[in-house]
Amino acid sequence: MISFTRRKLLAAAGLAPAFASPVFLRSAAASTRVITVASLLGEEKPETRIWRWIAERAEERLPRHFRFRIVANGALGGEKEVADGALLGSIQASLCTVSTLTAWVPELQILDLPFLYSDAAHLRRVVRSDVGSDLVRRLASHGFVASGFIDYGARHLLAKEPITLPEQMQGKTMRVIQSRLHTSLWSRFGAIPVGIPITETYNALSTGVAEAMDLTISAYAGLKLHEVVPYLTRTAHIRSAGVIFYAANFWDRLEEEEQRVLAEISAEASEVFNGWMAADEKASLDLAVSQGTQVLQPERPEDWRKTAEAVWQEFSGVVGGREVIDSVLKLA
Repeated sequence: MISFTRRKLLAAAGLAPAFASPVFLRSAAASTRVITVASLLGEEKPETRIWRWIAERAEERLPRHFRFRIVANGALGGEKEVADGALLGSIQASLCTVSTLTAWVPELQILDLPFLYSDAAHLRRVVRSDVGSDLVRRLASHGFVASGFIDYGARHLLAKEPITLPEQMQGKTMRVIQSRLHTSLWSRFGAIPVGIPITETYNALSTGVAEAMDLTISAYAGLKLHEVVPYLTRTAHIRSAGVIFYAANFWDRLEEEEQRVLAEISAEASEVFNGWMAADEKASLDLAVSQGTQVLQPERPEDWRKTAEAVWQEFSGVVGGREVIDSVLKLA
């Protein structure tokens, strides 16, 4: 049953055009399904707002079928804890960066390779291609039903002191996502990577456990990290991709029409989210600058890129071979 329902998702939802679906009548015995949703950020951020948007449209399409219990501000843990909770059945849905999900699907690292993506449009073309379809299938086989890819924006370097040259990373303690790729990337610049959950990052930076990190601008402001790492260098080294996902152990218990409607709404939500995130990035940068952030441009950008591109070779076998990387480059 599991493989059947997830194959139907691929055809009907995340990467395919949405189509109209009639509301159907439920049996009198059917009960409202509670969907516990984990969000890392506050109510005003796109990460949480998008679940309010999904909940409203689900109620319009299928009244009283679902009750969304949206838990914000990282109260259910960081991304790794949330993903684990989804597999255990305590969490039914969330957004997640592909970086975290590479613990289950290493091939997702094709979306994380540094300096591979030129801009948001390039990433969008890739996730809508066969590359994206293959990743959705792989996620489903590991218990994550991805109904749409999302774009959190570019990751930039954040630090306690100005850093504009690659050699200035030497010896810096760098908070990284708990991912082999991110660890390898910053090690190549001479930094000392430390895997710290995002919910613990503020304290780690304020107490000196870490001296630098990388993150999107929206999350930088949303987590108030400008208070502890006031220098932002616009390296834009990784396009931070993610997914809207549902736990398969929840999804597979839904009626076929419920799957279809949630898939369609969530696929549309991914585009809404991307638009909100682009606007939020600008507002977040303005806010951070108004509170003391200094924005810097990287010097010798070709040296940053050359060092980082060595990661492509290291991970080419993991992501499917050099031909997969070349297929991404052709879509630039």
